Amino acid sequence: MATLILTFLLLLATKLPESLAGHCTTTTATKTFEKCISLPTQQASIAWTYHPHNATLDLCFFGTFISPSGWVGWGINPDSPAQMTGSQVLIAFPDPNSGQLILLPYVLDSSVKLQKSPLLSSPLDHLRLSSSSASLYGGKMATIRNGASVQIYATVKLSSNSTKIHHVWNRGLYVQGYSPTIHPTTSIDLSSFSTFDVTSGFATASRNSGSRALKVTHGVINAVAWGFLLPAGAVTARYLRQMQSIGPTWFYIHAAIQLTGFLLGTIGFSIGIVLGRNSPGVTYGLHRSLGIATFTAAALQTLALLFRPKTTNKFRRYWKSYHHFVGYACVVMGVVNVFQGFEVLREGRSYAKLGYCLCLSTLVGVCVAMEVNSWVVFCRKAKEEKMKRDGLTDDRCSSGIHS
Repeated sequence: MATLILTFLLLLATKLPESLAGHCTTTTATKTFEKCISLPTQQASIAWTYHPHNATLDLCFFGTFISPSGWVGWGINPDSPAQMTGSQVLIAFPDPNSGQLILLPYVLDSSVKLQKSPLLSSPLDHLRLSSSSASLYGGKMATIRNGASVQIYATVKLSSNSTKIHHVWNRGLYVQGYSPTIHPTTSIDLSSFSTFDVTSGFATASRNSGSRALKVTHGVINAVAWGFLLPAGAVTARYLRQMQSIGPTWFYIHAAIQLTGFLLGTIGFSIGIVLGRNSPGVTYGLHRSLGIATFTAAALQTLALLFRPKTTNKFRRYWKSYHHFVGYACVVMGVVNVFQGFEVLREGRSYAKLGYCLCLSTLVGVCVAMEVNSWVVFCRKAKEEKMKRDGLTDDRCSSGIHS
């Protein structure tokens, strides 16, 4: 039941809005356009007028700064939708010398995504740009600050047989000289892609919508596997084996839970590898390292079952020590990494995290209750043995429970 509740609450996170869309307008201080649409991220929007007789597009992109020393950019990918690499963009930022707003052209290649070299301004060879400019909302007296609105104007010559535009937009915190630094890598910032038809105004989210769903699937599976099933399996091994009435059944329950958790965790780990390959410029170092360590420890635990010595073997106690140490290490790393995953998904204050905390708290509560019961049973048995051994009728138990 707890697992079902956890899964439901984690899936609920996918329903939460990723951002607020901007409210579009067709009117600016200097121009009036025919159509406008609100873009799905960063409170951005775009307005345009299309001239079919010469296939010319007049447009204005509306964005906001997130830093006084940051940048705001908009551009077109002439070759592929839902992809930053290959885009031809215009980026507005404060001039490092004068502090005034400037607009420069840039071409985004793969080296930029991988942060191998600084982004340098270059002509837009594949984008037939007739004119471009940028201005701050509020006129000449407006200043660049956190939350300041900027308008990027452009006139673009389109192909006569194509009316669809694959465009990208984003914003960053800093500009080093005249080189904008990489933008934040939250799910919202990585979803700033879209396609719209300049004649109908119909827009579609070009960004692969499965990316967010794949991340949530990765999170749900791993939270259930590493964050709940493996701790639950450790609890069964510690407490059920003390119940003599069930005999060796505790072992099969423990093995079934742990094997199920490992198989689910393997699926979640594989999805994580796919997500990492799809985002070569985005790295979550701690989350990635903990994931690899947890999976490695779980794999060693599973392989250890094949080499488990018999109870009469003199190496049995060494195997048990290894099995306990690696097992508990795997449980701790798995739970910690689940919380890291919530931070990666920007769900640190979500109902999904609350639901997981409730499930984990329930499991901890069961452990505390079972631990107390084990102490009571152990003390009672120790007292009975003491009475049988020397006839004493009153003794206090100060020993720990059997491990």
